[in-house]
Amino acid sequence: MLKHDRTIIHVEVKATREHFYYGSAASMFQDPKLTDLLIIKYQTFRAKRVSAEHPYENENVIVRKGFLYTINHNV
Repeated sequence: MLKHDRTIIHVEVKATREHFYYGSAASMFQDPKLTDLLIIKYQTFRAKRVSAEHPYENENVIVRKGFLYTINHNV
């Protein structure tokens, strides 16, 4: 049985097709590789309520919020 373990943030850089994964939006905003690519402030990003169905997208990146699933060993 799978369990929903934690939220992840998936960032795809359009120009290079690179993919980055973060444990929180705050950690994504601390990454110097993305500073110039996000073109949005942290508080504004949080207010957008990003999800898998409603990603944040600009000319540089696509940011999706998803979940990391693991096996539930307690069953």
